[in-house]
Amino acid sequence: MKKHLFFVLTICAITTAFTQNKKLPEIGIAENLKNDSLLSAAGYRYLVESISKLISPKSVTEEQFNQNVQHIKSLKTSLYAVNVFIPGELKLVGPEVDERAILHYAEEVFKRCNRVHVDLIVWGSGGARRVPDGFDQAKAKEQFISIAGKVAERAKQYNITLALENLNSTETNFITTLAEALEVVKKVNHSHFRLCADLYHMLKENEPASVIEQTKRYLVHCDIAEKENRTPPGTVGDDFKPYLMALKRIDYRGKIILECRWENLGKQAQPALHYLEKEIQAVYK
Repeated sequence: MKKHLFFVLTICAITTAFTQNKKLPEIGIAENLKNDSLLSAAGYRYLVESISKLISPKSVTEEQFNQNVQHIKSLKTSLYAVNVFIPGELKLVGPEVDERAILHYAEEVFKRCNRVHVDLIVWGSGGARRVPDGFDQAKAKEQFISIAGKVAERAKQYNITLALENLNSTETNFITTLAEALEVVKKVNHSHFRLCADLYHMLKENEPASVIEQTKRYLVHCDIAEKENRTPPGTVGDDFKPYLMALKRIDYRGKIILECRWENLGKQAQPALHYLEKEIQAVYK
């Protein structure tokens, strides 16, 4: 009996230790590659850059892209993901949708992503998904769900995951809450079309943290900034703990990326990182 009890207690202790030592969400930053050395010195290990600057065949020539490939190979921070996916002129909803052009563009982006070993694309694209004045919102949602499924199927061929981002109503008029983004992701129902929770946009829309608790199985990425001026964490002192607690409740262990407006990146980068680290540690302890 004593041996049996000792065995059970030992297993419980090991399980508890394992649970407590699960890795915390890691922090990254959305910034220009040219600031790589500064960001690495500040303690960042993961970087997100825009497709339009780095990869897009509409704005980056093959020669420029080849130079970018070499630059990415030499980075001190790891290029973890890219964002700003679909350019504004490629309309995803409304009467001017060119499905063939969208799919061609997406496939070219996926090919280049493979060359730089990036397998996550954050899909915001507020301009491309803006519903034209007078166009039916329900019809727009049907259009978006249809084209997203087709783009996701192309992404699967390149082993790339798309993360649909909730934006706020000052930036677009479609998918302006995490709840709406989650509904779209569920309707697309594709393994390579997942969800990004942007806490800044949630704060702008006064969306409660409890919505995050519905995103388990779908959430693969998280962005963060303070509410009023998209300042970095710790500038005003916004309390992110309710949102971080919701992430903990669904056992989110992915990346949390600072996507902020910086007055002085050199002075602000490290304090913002340390502030968010403390917030995460306080919640996930």
